[in-house]
Amino acid sequence: MNQLPHPRTPADAPAAAASGRWSPTHALILLIAFLTTGTLLFREGTAIGEILALLGGCGTIGAATLSLAGGGRRLVAVLFEAAVRSGAGK
Repeated sequence: MNQLPHPRTPADAPAAAASGRWSPTHALILLIAFLTTGTLLFREGTAIGEILALLGGCGTIGAATLSLAGGGRRLVAVLFEAAVRSGAGK
């Protein structure tokens, strides 16, 4: 007889992959990474304005990625439209 494999359930998956949640630990790791990156760029002589622009862009990309992955496509569309309008001066 032909037996089809049963679909995996969250109980079958490893605990880290099954949770899929944003935790305070993730936020702390990203905060440390941002602070470290900014500090290293400053020590290398990069202007503070450039550092803030770079880290702000990285944060924006990260927030957009999390929103898309979390199903917040409508929120991303509204934010994108606002960014385009502000960039166009409207």
